[in-house]
Amino acid sequence: QVQLVESGGGLVQPGGSLSLSCAASGIIFKLNAMEWYRQAPGKERELVAGLSALGNTKYADSVKGRFSISRDNAKNTVYLQMNSLKPEDTAVYYCHASEDYWGQGTQVTVSS
Repeated sequence: QVQLVESGGGLVQPGGSLSLSCAASGIIFKLNAMEWYRQAPGKERELVAGLSALGNTKYADSVKGRFSISRDNAKNTVYLQMNSLKPEDTAVYYCHASEDYWGQGTQVTVSS
C-alpha cells in the first residue's frame, strides 16, 4: 500500500519559516521524482517545487529564492524548507510522487 504522509504545517507569522516533510512508503522512492504542490481556497492546485531522481530542481517563480526542496533517499523522505513566508503562501501543501501518488496535504497558514 502506497502512502505519502506530509507533516510540518502550521501557523506562522509573515517573514517566518516552516519545514515540511513527506514520508513515502510502498514506492521505490529513489526512482521517483518528488514534487510539492499547493492549493489555496478558491484557486487551482499549483506546482511549488520539484526534485527529480537525479537531483534536478524546479521552482515556481513565486517561491524562487525562498523555498528549497531536498530529499533523503535513505529515509524515503522529501522536504520543503520555506523561508520568508508571505500571506499569499497560505495553502494546503501536497506531496506528489511521479508514479502519481498524492499525500493528504498539510495546512500552512501565514498570518499575523
